[in-house]
Amino acid sequence: MSKHSGRRRFLLSAASFVFGIAIVAILFIGGGWWLLAHPETPVPSHWNPLRALKVTAPVTPVTRYQLNRALANPAQCRATLAEAGVDFDAMEDLVVDENCGIIGRGRLSALVTSDVKAVETSCATTLRLAMWEHHVVQPAAQDLLGKQVSRLQHVGSYNCRQIRTAQDQGSGWSSHATADSIDIVGLQFADGRSLTLLSDWGNEGPEGVFLREIWQGACDWFRVVLGTDFNRLHANHFHLQGPGWGYCR
Repeated sequence: MSKHSGRRRFLLSAASFVFGIAIVAILFIGGGWWLLAHPETPVPSHWNPLRALKVTAPVTPVTRYQLNRALANPAQCRATLAEAGVDFDAMEDLVVDENCGIIGRGRLSALVTSDVKAVETSCATTLRLAMWEHHVVQPAAQDLLGKQVSRLQHVGSYNCRQIRTAQDQGSGWSSHATADSIDIVGLQFADGRSLTLLSDWGNEGPEGVFLREIWQGACDWFRVVLGTDFNRLHANHFHLQGPGWGYCR
């Protein structure tokens, strides 16, 4: 066998191997897609990227993808909230001008477990809030305080205004101008007790630990979270914002 013939056979063998691997990969991917897409798939919905988000399902590596898909589609967002029992009454979109308005507008009055004072906000903000309430707030309340949160207290979501700074100067438009954020000031529990950020944030007992844990946990579901230590304008509330580059302070 000549040197060139041996080299040619080696290259053909290598090409055949790569081609074989490609065919196997295609068959595997195709089979996997069929398995996920089949109506009677054994893959649980919270592990299946082709299935819709369920707010109350366990969190998996697939949850983020499902959430982003629901956030991008107001109809799917509303369906996800309805399936979870969230009281969100859809309204016509609000269009004020290029800076203010609400896409996916609705009136929120109850989350999965806790109530809220009726507030006009977006479906996207409501969905993020529902995920935070179910997967962070309620578990932390049970683990640290042995009780259930019955009500989230807020000071609003939509407000057509510019960003407020510590120097009281506007700097662009606030995420409140599009209802992409909501401000939480406290929580009430099933036994009638309540906590407020203004009074209880510095508490060194379990109540303070609870507030710090739900603040940090909010960063898993909102892209911008500003707590009471951020500046004097946030001394009494958590600013929970959907859009952003990822900032938890």
